[in-house]
Formats: sequence, C-alpha cells, structure tokens
Amino acid sequence: MDVPGLNPRLQIRPFAAALAQDLERLFATDPSAHACWCMWFIGSVKDFHLAGAQGNRAGFEALARQSSEPLGLLAYEDGEPVAWCAVGPKQRFARAVRTPTLKGHVAAVVEPTWFVPCFFVRRDRRRAGITRAMLAHATALAATHGAGLVEGFPFASGRSHSGGDRQVGSEGVFAECGF
Repeated sequence: MDVPGLNPRLQIRPFAAALAQDLERLFATDPSAHACWCMWFIGSVKDFHLAGAQGNRAGFEALARQSSEPLGLLAYEDGEPVAWCAVGPKQRFARAVRTPTLKGHVAAVVEPTWFVPCFFVRRDRRRAGITRAMLAHATALAATHGAGLVEGFPFASGRSHSGGDRQVGSEGVFAECGF
C-alpha cells in the first residue's frame, strides 16, 4: 500500500507470534508501552495491573497464538521496529468498548466491525507520517478479513490531553484516512 509522502524504507507487517522479540524491542523504548503490551483495552483494569509487564506480555503472546486474526501491525524502518498499531475484531477490545469515551455511542450495525484502539510510535520516529500509514494499513487489513466497518476513538483536534493518552490517535489522522 502506498501512502503519499511516507518514507519508502518503511515496511508494515501484520503481527504474528514469531515477531514478539521485535515488538519487545520496540516496547522496551518506552516504560508505558513495555508495561502495557497492548492489553489495556482487552482485559479488566484489575487484571491489567495485577499482571504487570511480564503478565501482560504473556497474555498478549497467548492471545497472538490463539487468534486467527493478527493482533495488529508492526512497522519497520531499515529492519528496526519503529511503530505498532493494535487492530482487530471489535469484540476483542471489550474494555475499550465499555469506556466512558464510547458510552452512549451508537455505532452502525455492521458485522464484522473492526476496531483500532491504539498506536505506539518510537519517540525518534514521531511526526513522520507513520501513524497515518499504520491506520491506512489497519483499514486494509480489516477489509481483507471481511470487516464491513472500522472504528476508532481518536482525540478531537485541538483538544488538550495528557501524553499518556496520545496512543488513541488524533482526529486529524483518522480524517486523512477517510474516517
């Protein structure tokens, strides 16, 4: 998939359990990502905190082995992992669907619906269009798995938020990708 203005050295791959070491290298660049292992939107808050970094990683890897769909996308630049995007069937992200952000949200009844709850881009590669490329690839991946609809819950443009909340993406990036 060609994303205009994107570095041609960027390669985006569907995540498979065999790529866990690469994801570990990427997440190790940030304490929050390393503790999360993209389990924040999947299980309960209690289970997430009880598991800790090692338990969240083990849960993520177990889910990757069991799932028939990829848990997300991993981006590489010159062979080094630089970004992650979680994507998959909406029901996988049970906690995200119950967040106050989505409370009262009336979604179109389209099955299957896929969800893009979070992104992580290595600090030194931010503001290079990688999130936009990841979202475009996530939408394409969802379509190849039969998704009739892809949803996310990005922050509204111009709205202030904490640094830890940037993982959901921005409204502008989603708009650029046709949302």
